[in-house]
Amino acid sequence: MRANRLVSLVLLLRQRGRLSAATLARELEVSTRTVLRDVEALSAAGVPVYAERGRHGGFALLPDFRTDLTGLNHDEALALLVAGSQRGAQVFGLGSALASAMLKVVDALPESYRDTAAGVAERLLVDPGTDLLSRRLVTEEVPDTVVTEVRRAVLAGHRLRIHYAAVDQAPKWRTVDPVGLVTVRDQGYLLATRSGEDRTYRLSRVLAAEELDEPAQRPDRVDLDRAWRERSTRFRTGGDQVAVLVRVDPARREDLVSTALSVRAEEADPDGWLRLDVTFQDSRHAEWALWQLATSAEALTPQWLRDSLRDRAAAIATRYGASST
Repeated sequence: MRANRLVSLVLLLRQRGRLSAATLARELEVSTRTVLRDVEALSAAGVPVYAERGRHGGFALLPDFRTDLTGLNHDEALALLVAGSQRGAQVFGLGSALASAMLKVVDALPESYRDTAAGVAERLLVDPGTDLLSRRLVTEEVPDTVVTEVRRAVLAGHRLRIHYAAVDQAPKWRTVDPVGLVTVRDQGYLLATRSGEDRTYRLSRVLAAEELDEPAQRPDRVDLDRAWRERSTRFRTGGDQVAVLVRVDPARREDLVSTALSVRAEEADPDGWLRLDVTFQDSRHAEWALWQLATSAEALTPQWLRDSLRDRAAAIATRYGASST
């Protein structure tokens, strides 16, 4: 770990010039004291890093210094393979490896391309942390120790023990045969089999994980995209799903459809609104989805959903009907 950090420190100085100890500490996710120790170690190893004093001082390398530091380790190469989505790298616990790998890739570019690449990178931003309404995009937190064990078992083809907290159940240990990892909208999932049956586990609900020595019982090859589609289809067509007949303003149709599991039928009403027969995962999902649409939609059936939405609206009206104190 320290060797990779020393390499990253040198590459940061090569690509960005003079940097303060505080900046290096932030980039490397360590303390300033660790940065100072690392600089001393580099100097002792013959790397020409020197300190510049003063208000705008910091650490820098002698001009034209170059050494062969661009070899990628296993996790860095893997991070580049999932770098199509930087958030995917974060979900799979490869965020720091991705940052380190990108430093090495930039350093490996011919000098004539390096400055251009840095300038281009400054003008491209993928998946920022907030949207235009300043709403923070929340990524589920999964401990590094958990995601690392899960990832190792998946890639090595070993069986895996997980301490899993299913919805409305007490956590318990399970031994599974991992198939692959999937990230959807910043949520990570483990696709696995258990006693020969397909299982899908949400990574944020894995409390602990342990890679076992025994090989996983799984095919040598897998079409992960197809496997995910098949499991998604089974999820949408099973369980305690709720069918709802809804009238919706055409301007909000996509908002409704994007939250529903499926649209079973659709037709236009004489007043221009649309009438859709949609399904939701369960009663809570149905109530939540219709509540988001406010007066732009009306649930026609089932009656219990109409009653629930009416009662919620009445409670809100009562709360705001009273004078504030």
